[in-house]
This record gives sequence, C-alpha cells and structure tokens, in this order.
Amino acid sequence: MSASVDAPAAGIPGGQAGGRVGSSPRARRRRLLAGFAVAAVLLAVVAVLSLMVGARTIAPADVVHALLHYDRTDQDSLVVVDSRLPRTLLGLVAGVGLGLAGTVMQGLSRNPLADPGILGVNFGASLAVVVAIAVLGVTSPSGYLWFAFAGAALASALVYAVSSLGREGATPVKLALAGAAVSAALGSLITAVELTSRTSLDAMRFWQVGSLAGRGFGVLWQVLPTLTAGAILALGLGRLLNGLALGDDVARGLGQRVGVTRALCGVAIVLLCGSATAAVGPIAFLGLIVPHIARRVVGADYRWILAYSAVAAPALLLACDILGRVVAPPGELQVGVVLAFVGAPVFIALVRRRRLVSL
Repeated sequence: MSASVDAPAAGIPGGQAGGRVGSSPRARRRRLLAGFAVAAVLLAVVAVLSLMVGARTIAPADVVHALLHYDRTDQDSLVVVDSRLPRTLLGLVAGVGLGLAGTVMQGLSRNPLADPGILGVNFGASLAVVVAIAVLGVTSPSGYLWFAFAGAALASALVYAVSSLGREGATPVKLALAGAAVSAALGSLITAVELTSRTSLDAMRFWQVGSLAGRGFGVLWQVLPTLTAGAILALGLGRLLNGLALGDDVARGLGQRVGVTRALCGVAIVLLCGSATAAVGPIAFLGLIVPHIARRVVGADYRWILAYSAVAAPALLLACDILGRVVAPPGELQVGVVLAFVGAPVFIALVRRRRLVSL
C-alpha cells in the first residue's frame, strides 16, 4: 500500500500531522510514544483508585495486601477482591471495546458523530435481552449475556446488509440512514415487549442505564475472548482506515479492497460492541467522544488514534464510575448516567462545529 495511506494528514480535511510543522517523523513518534506512556500511567492510577474508592475508602497498602493475601474473613479482602476487582477489570475491557469500536465506526462511516447506535448495536442487544427476560424468564447478567451479544451482531449485520443494497454498496451515508431506520424499528419492538411484561420492564431499567456494578468474574470471563479478538482485529485496521479516510476511489486506486475492509471493520465492531454492550449495558457517548480526544492529540493517523482510544476510553469509563460512587452517598449513580452528563456537552460541541461534517 502506498505511503500516502500511512500518513493521511495531508489528504484529510482538517487533519493535522500531530506535531509542529517541519518536525521530523522520528521526533513526532517520540512525542506520541511519550504521550501514550503518560496516558497508560493515568489509566493505571485510575484503576488503582477504582479499587480504593467507594462507600468505604481503603488505603493503598490495604488494597495491595488484600490482592496478595486474600482472606474471606477480612472485610477489606471481600470488598477489594470480590466486589471492586471484577468491576474494575470489566470497566477496563469494556472501555477498550467501546473506545476501539467507536473509532472504527467513525473511520468506517466517515461520520464524526458515529457511535454504537449508528449500526443498531445498542437496540439489537436491548431487544434480545428484553425478549430473553419476557419469554424465557432469564434475569441474571450471566444468563442474558449471549442473548445481548447475538442481538447486537444480528442488528449490525442487518444494517450492513440493508446499506449494501444498490450499485454503490455500503456508503457512509447509507450506513447512517440504515442504522437510524433499524434502530427506530427495534426501539418500537422493545417498547412493545416491555408494555406487555412488567418483569422485563423492571429488569431492563437497570441494564439499559449502563452499569459496572453487579457483574462478577463470570461475566468478565464470558466476554473476554470475543473482546480480545475484536481488539486485536481493530488495532490492525489502522492502515486500512487511513485508506478509507482518503475516499473510496482513492483507496481503490491505492490497491485497497474497500469491500473487504468494510467487512473486517464490521466484524471488529460486532465483536467489540456486542461483547461490551452485553456485559455492561448500552453505555452512550464513550465511543463517540474518545476518538475525538485522541484525534486532537495525535492527528489523523488511525493507527495512533486506535492506540490512544484503547487507553483513554477505559480511563474515562473508570473515572466516571468512581465519580458515580462518591457523588450520592450512601448510594451511587450508575456509570451510564455519569457518562451521559460528561458526554452530552461534548456531543453538543461536536454538532456545532461546522468543519466536522465528515472525517
């Protein structure tokens, strides 16, 4: 593939090289690596705080002791290992999944406002869960996990199939329109099922808001394989997304198989969004705002955007989860609610920026 695909800043509207004009590629790479290291350290700090902070604050030394010397008779061990550790690990993997999925979605659709809703992932997962609850009587997160994953996958496949109809194939505009239409139809079905089943309505209220609480290691181990596979695939799509960012005609001229690229992106999105949504619920805004944060730091190269998003997204998700634990004692706000308060102003700012019409 041509070198112009690897460095698309000159060909993407609004793209920047991610460094000062005239700086050498080696110096820019050092700066980006240093920034990535800082972001990784920040993520580690937030993860430690997630183990410390809550209704009961635990000192760092006690956290380490609980992790290394687990004792069922020790209250700190029970809080850290049995409650906060699975919550933190699930926040890490779900954050990685949603951050990478949002980045791939925006690169695939060339839509700066793309998030898991654009391919019907949230609504597909929600419909599968509400049907599992209402029809099959499934109520536990580990029980309806695979229903949510299957619903997300089927909804994404339906959106892609509808948008692929016609001579032009799955263009960014057709993807967005098909996603909106399928989401509206699935949303109507969800409402219809909830109106006929009080049990599904009560269970869905907790799942739909998005939460890291109440999920144990069982949920984590179930989604970890698909999340890992999706993350590896997404991180390998950087060069291909750089080609799509130049336009389909230019990408084809550079020898890229656009149809294959879109199919790979779709598989990555289904694996990442389906797993994360099934595990923690349809958390909004994370996959929308994190790629823009990464893009402002590194420029238009999707290889770096993907890498930064994989670190920034879990850090933001865990930070919002920590904030939700302390703002309303003795209870807590679910992370989906806190993230909505954080993400909504960013979303409004993105809509008002006229130059972000396309990526």
